[in-house]
Order: sequence, then C-alpha cells, then structure tokens
Amino acid sequence: MGMNRRSLLGAAGLALGAPAVTVAQAAETPAPPPKAPPPPVTKILAEFIHDSSYDGLPDAVRREGVRSFLNWVGVAIGGSHHETVDIAVSALQPFSGPPQASLFGRSERFDIMNAAFLNGVASHIFDFDDTHLKTIIHPAGPVASAILAHAEMKPVSGKDFLDALVVGIEVECRIGNVVYPNHYDAGWHITGTCGPFGAAAAVSKLMGLSVEQTIYALGLAASQPVGLRESFGSMNKSFNPGRAAANGLFAAILASKGFTSSEKMIEVRRGWAQTISTKQDWSQITDGLGHRYESALNTYKPFACGIVMHPAIDAAIQVRDGEHVKPEDIKSVDLKVHPLVLELTGKTAPRTGLEGKFSIYHAVAVAFVEGAGGEKQFSDRAVKDPRVLALRAKVNPVVTPGVDPAQVDMVVTLNDGRTIHRHIDHAIGSVEKPMTDVQLDAKFRDLADGILPAAQAARVLTLCRSLPDLKDAGEVARAGVQGA
Repeated sequence: MGMNRRSLLGAAGLALGAPAVTVAQAAETPAPPPKAPPPPVTKILAEFIHDSSYDGLPDAVRREGVRSFLNWVGVAIGGSHHETVDIAVSALQPFSGPPQASLFGRSERFDIMNAAFLNGVASHIFDFDDTHLKTIIHPAGPVASAILAHAEMKPVSGKDFLDALVVGIEVECRIGNVVYPNHYDAGWHITGTCGPFGAAAAVSKLMGLSVEQTIYALGLAASQPVGLRESFGSMNKSFNPGRAAANGLFAAILASKGFTSSEKMIEVRRGWAQTISTKQDWSQITDGLGHRYESALNTYKPFACGIVMHPAIDAAIQVRDGEHVKPEDIKSVDLKVHPLVLELTGKTAPRTGLEGKFSIYHAVAVAFVEGAGGEKQFSDRAVKDPRVLALRAKVNPVVTPGVDPAQVDMVVTLNDGRTIHRHIDHAIGSVEKPMTDVQLDAKFRDLADGILPAAQAARVLTLCRSLPDLKDAGEVARAGVQGA
C-alpha cells in the first residue's frame, strides 16, 4: 500500500526522533524579537574616509602615525632577506608587471601589486610589527605596504600619505573591534581579514575616490578576507598581511574604474561581519568616529614574537638581570598565564625560529639564556641552542583564572632552594608602558644592521621621522633599497 505525503512526513519525523508539536502549541510559542537593522556602516566609513584630512588629525594621532610608519619600515627592512621573502621574490619575479615600486632592503623592483605583497610579507615575517592590542591586529603591514607601493607610482605628499595611513589603520581596527574576539576565536587571522579594509580605505583616500567609489572599494575588500590561525609558526602567517595589502590595493583600483559591489557589504545578513563572526557590535564603528582614534592606541614590540608572551619575557629578563640569575642556577620556572598564552604559543618543541615565536617555553628559556627577545633570539640557531633546550624543559605555564592576557605571574625556583617572584601587569611596549622614540630608533637601527650601511639606515630613519614634511612620500621607499 502506498504512503501519502502526510504519512511520509510523519514517519520521517518519528524516524528522526522529532518532538510532536501541535498547532496550538506552535501558536503559543512567542517569536523571538526582531533584531534591529544594523546601521549603514559601509557608507558611514566611506564618508569618514572621503572627508578625512591631515589638518583634521589631532597632534597625538599624527605622532603615532609617524611612529607606526617608522616601526613598519624598520621591520620590513629587517625581514627583507629572510628565506620566506627570497622564496616569494623568486616565485613571483617571472610574472611581475612593470617595475613600478621598490622592495625595502633589496634591489628588485616589482609592479605595485606584487611590491605591496612582498613588503607586507617582509614586514611581518619576524612577528615584530605593530599591534593593536584590543584586537591583536597588526595594523601597519597591510596599509603601509599598499599605499607606499601606490605612492611610488603616483607621487603624494608626506601629509597626504600620513592621513591615508591613519585612515586605513582606523578603518581596519574599528572593523576588527566589531567582531573580536569571536571572529578570532573561530580561527581567522584577524590581520588578514581586516587588513584588506585598511588597505582599500587608505588607497581610496590617496586616489581621491568619491564616497560611492569608496563604498565599492570596501565592498570588494569584504570579499577578500585571508588568513587562518593554523598558519601561525610558518611562512604562511606572513603571507596573510602581504595578501591583505595587495587585496585592498586591488579593490580600490577596481572601484576607481567603476567596478561595483553591494553598498552594504560589511553589515547585511550575508555580508562580511555576519558571515564570519557570531558577534557584531556596530557601535565600535560609529562611536566617536573622526574624534576618537584607534590608531592612537597602536603599540610596538620590543620582542620579536607573539604578543601574549611579552609579559613572560619581560619578567624573565628582569629576574635574570636584576637578581643575577644564571640559566644553570634554575630548577624550574612556573608561570600563571591567561588561556590565550597556551592556545597561541603552546608549541613545546619548536624546530625553527618561526615556530619559536609561538612557544612560551622557548621564549622564557631564551630570555634567561641571552637576556633579550629580539630577532636573534627567535632564529633557527636559538631554538637549537643546547642551553635553551635544557631550560625550556623546566618552564611550566599554567592557565590560571583571573590572569589577564597582559599579565604573567612568575616564580623562579633555584637549585639552592631560593625562590624569586615577579608579577607583570603591563609589559614594556604596551599602551601603559610604550616604547620611547629612542627605543624605537634603536630597534630600527638593529633591524637594518647588516642589510643597509649605517649611513643609509640613518637617512631612511630621518626620512621616516620627517614624513609630514616630505614633498614625495615615495622617497622613503627609494632610499631604503639595496645600493641606494
């Protein structure tokens, strides 16, 4: 005997164990209240980008913009001859277009798309670039890489360049605030997903796009998120900000020619924010826009590794130097840490310098052995040093309720039974304890050492510091190439 449609649906419901719901019960179940429609944040951001001007930026924001740029140039020079960049240059050179833009620390020239990508990779490979601590976005890489490449092809003043840099960082970080931490917790590399917005915003500003064109640029950027956290500890991590720079540049150039997009790509139900995150706080874009600047909260790393390890490195160096502790004197190092420390930097046996940047065990051990946390301490040499290997087995991080990501509580037990305690609330390089200009300049010189002659490095540093006074911002790029 055949089964009619009603019988078939009923049987299917029983087979699946579905609860029986009467019509009366369904009618009594209140519908969830409708969500308020999101504000038109894509348009709001486009108007902010279009209306921004150097003269309208607060002095403190201008100053931090210059510091962000100087730090970015330094890390791009420092990373320019890493194996990762050598491979990328070799892979892309046969396919490059006209030689429109420079690579820091190298002699090759590429078309602006590839130059933006390569400088973005170089600036992130050491994991030594700037950090917006509220979101863990590395803001300058995607933005500066895109606009400096464009500025070599179409010259702009230092003031206009700085305005575009600040605007790009602002857009990138505010969009990140909307979805963090849920978006990041899901596994996205937030620099790669928000970076295209920053790059597109900054290039749109430099190109003088209309509000409508800028909306399209942001929409095209929304279609190009890149990067997963699984890439951390490999060359792939630096690919993400490099690709974000090129994607944002690509979006703005297409939009400048009338290539359209949805006008609500960030906010609508099937747009960027609601597709890749379970959290959307639109007020993070709208509140204080144009008056309160996220770019003023940018920070710069004294240590070349994941930011969540900085408090532990700071504590280790303080104990080593302040208490004259030698590695061979140490029986154990016990750490109370936030869950992110082990989630992001829990590699117990890093095999390469890149993996070492995501190992709390290596970071603490090498800080005690060498008294530093710079790029040399996160090299292939350092992760294989027998003294570091011996000590990292004595490092015991424990996730502890109540410990903030910016904190660490360290107890060092010595072989003679003595214990030394250090608690860090804010490590050097944080908003509360920022690196000084003198420290940033020293970091720049150290990164350029061995890549550029000292006199050339000093000239590039001076150009970065005087960015608002430059008639042609592209002068910085040309001054930073090998043999300039």
